[in-house]
Amino acid sequence: MNDESTKELIFSTMKDIAVTKQQIYRESLQLFDSFKKEIKQVAEDLKAGTAEMNQELDIEYKENGKFEVHLTIAGDLLIFSLHTNIFNFDENHFIQKLDYVKQDPHRAYCGMIRIYNFLADSFRFNRMNDVGYMIARLFINHEKHFFVEGKRQLGFLYNDFANAIYDDHTARNIIESSILYAMDFDLLVPPYDRVKEVSVLQVLQQKGTMAIKTGKRMGFNFEADSDIIG
Repeated sequence: MNDESTKELIFSTMKDIAVTKQQIYRESLQLFDSFKKEIKQVAEDLKAGTAEMNQELDIEYKENGKFEVHLTIAGDLLIFSLHTNIFNFDENHFIQKLDYVKQDPHRAYCGMIRIYNFLADSFRFNRMNDVGYMIARLFINHEKHFFVEGKRQLGFLYNDFANAIYDDHTARNIIESSILYAMDFDLLVPPYDRVKEVSVLQVLQQKGTMAIKTGKRMGFNFEADSDIIG
């Protein structure tokens, strides 16, 4: 291949792939802004509901930069994070087998929003050793078709990529499903033999909070928790 042919191939690829990815990235940013508004509205609705019941629950919406939102619900913290890259899927992935994608391979390129569940105290007390869990990943293409990989209902309610169109109602359903999963995902006592030893450093590192790793399923098999992927 000569220099001119190489240059033409580069320009062709830029036009065909790079421009598409840039378009999806810009649309993902706009979509995430609308997603954040839905999260904020859910937080306000929950605050109003708990006030009516005379219940004092810690409910807080907080933006942590352009690409991340924290939603605290009592003892749980949900983190919604927009990835800055655009993704495609391997040839064995279910979306590659859809007629919708075969008709236009560009439809397989997606932006991604990740949803994590942490203990609220992990951030409140700066417990750096604590762990959180990804409970869902939301993928959306340039035509606003979407699907979700995730736990329990998050993994089987939203997997019709060829027909499902993202809108604000969809966003609210995903947010509320994430909250329900997180609240039903209990903090379990880890097996005794896993935590029977503690170092002096762990005790002294963070006075009063104990710098010992904590997570909802420490010492248990989180993967077995009804992990359904589209």
